[in-house]
Amino acid sequence: MNLFKIFISAFLIDNVVLMRFLALCPFIGMSTDEDKSIGMGLAVTFVTVLATAVTWPLYRFILEPHDLVFLRTLTFILVIASLVQLVEFYLKKMAPGLYGAMGIYLALITTNCAILAVTFDVISNGYNFLESLVYALGVALGFMLSLLLLAGIRRRIRTSPIPPFLKGTPILFVAAALLSLAFTGFKGLVK
Repeated sequence: MNLFKIFISAFLIDNVVLMRFLALCPFIGMSTDEDKSIGMGLAVTFVTVLATAVTWPLYRFILEPHDLVFLRTLTFILVIASLVQLVEFYLKKMAPGLYGAMGIYLALITTNCAILAVTFDVISNGYNFLESLVYALGVALGFMLSLLLLAGIRRRIRTSPIPPFLKGTPILFVAAALLSLAFTGFKGLVK
């Protein structure tokens, strides 16, 4: 499959948050402003691409040939958790403000179902190593795009006249649903 098609499909057409409804917790929790969204998006991008780069060969060259496929979930989660620890150590030392702002959501990257889904998807789709990395990058950047879009919408919502019964979480979910609905327009983009 064409690398561009793989990327566009992962980034827009099958956006992990807005079309597949994965990683909703960090999507809602970290989209309060653009800076947090970018920080979370970059952390998830790093972990997703690196997790794919580690788990793909692990699966293809160790688990699959030795009939240990049943260990896939456990192995992949351990790899993802280790990578999240690297990100946490780095942010704590190099960007303490972002580390504090991310709070519990940084640790939640470990259990981010979108990252685990990417590692499973590349195997079930039969992607080679390069295609897997392109797919992982597309998914991660699509996640960051959805965070940034919702952060921008939330900024506008703060200054908009919202009926009292819709203020807070209800209007946020309405906005997220409309954003998701808008993304259905990308379905026919790549054949």
